[in-house]
Amino acid sequence: QLQLVESGGGLVQPGGSLRLSCTAPGYALEDYAIGWFRQAPGKNPEGISCISKSGDGRTYFADSVKGRFTGSRDNAENAVYLQMSSLKPEDTAVYYCAADADGCNFVCAGSSCYEARTIYEYDYRGQGTQVTVSS
Repeated sequence: QLQLVESGGGLVQPGGSLRLSCTAPGYALEDYAIGWFRQAPGKNPEGISCISKSGDGRTYFADSVKGRFTGSRDNAENAVYLQMSSLKPEDTAVYYCAADADGCNFVCAGSSCYEARTIYEYDYRGQGTQVTVSS
């Protein structure tokens, strides 16, 4: 069974940056679209990004993080990254990566995009890593 492992979370000041990693020991992540979700206390998980399967090249971001977060893959390292910059206190949440063999399912109207699936509709999910943005 594919197990996803997130890392890279921590405490950062507003305006700072963090890079989250998602790995899957023993499995080729390049065969999966990787979604990133976050869950703040008392809220439902929010889909913030999806990085298409290797070779597709498309990456999607929700409006709440567009322009501040970027995504990338390193197939040699079998890892997917979420680079987060200009972090705000409202970015505080547990961040999860999720994998799906079918690809991303973001819906875009013009420049505005949103994740059309819940984290539970992805094939696999990680255990999450805490990101806290505070001074």
